[in-house]
Amino acid sequence: MQGFSVSYGLLAGLAIALLVAAFTDMQRRQIDNWLNASVALAAPLFWWASHMGLADIGWQVALAAGSFVVLAGLFAMGAMGGGDVKLLAALALWIKPLWFMQLLTVMAMAGGVLTIGMAAWHVARRQREKLAVPYGIAIAFGGLWVLSANYLALAQAAHHAG
Repeated sequence: MQGFSVSYGLLAGLAIALLVAAFTDMQRRQIDNWLNASVALAAPLFWWASHMGLADIGWQVALAAGSFVVLAGLFAMGAMGGGDVKLLAALALWIKPLWFMQLLTVMAMAGGVLTIGMAAWHVARRQREKLAVPYGIAIAFGGLWVLSANYLALAQAAHHAG
């Protein structure tokens, strides 16, 4: 039960980090490196508290590395911000591979809605500078969605079973 409490405490910390990332990206169009590093460096604590095996940890690391390579390519093409790339790679250390695909899907839908809304606001205000979409909001939304839809459901099932 102790590991259960610790793992869910760490997930609560991750949720707070996602909210901070969304807020700072909205305010400054930047997700700080210290925040991304904190998310990445806390993942091994989550693995330990969740009693993950070496194979599962290997999958998480491979997912994070693969995500970073693909997303860094998008950054190089100017399609993504660097903080967004680092945050998603750090999240890949926490979230099971199939659930990470769910995160990316929800993030893409939320990002589309966010972009359309911001573009409409941009046009309505007749702004001439390039539109800068704080995509950290969409990443945070996708991450929080996965945490609530999957991890929270596991906690509830464990609570009702015990």
